Amino acid sequence: MKIGNEIKISGAVSMDNKGIPIAIGDFPQQMKNCYADLDKVLKHFGCTFDDVIVENIFTTNMQLFLENAEYRNYIYTKQFPTGSWLGVNELALPGFMIEIELEVYKPE
Repeated sequence: MKIGNEIKISGAVSMDNKGIPIAIGDFPQQMKNCYADLDKVLKHFGCTFDDVIVENIFTTNMQLFLENAEYRNYIYTKQFPTGSWLGVNELALPGFMIEIELEVYKPE
């Protein structure tokens, strides 16, 4: 959703176009799938990850997230956004291990 110069992107998860979870049990691939979907949304609005000001990550396995957090260095090449990393008991559907939501600021 775009409101003025701000874009709020709800949580991206690892699912196919029919809403079925993919990469079940494969945390690194789920993380990559989330960022790939977020990249598509950012491009739709003429943005990149450099425009992200808030990134909130929800995970059912904080240890696996921490082991794979280095992947974010490929996503954020200029600076990291603010945000939170939250461990949760479960996400919307069984099999989801990570969900990422973003807030973007894009001056016109």
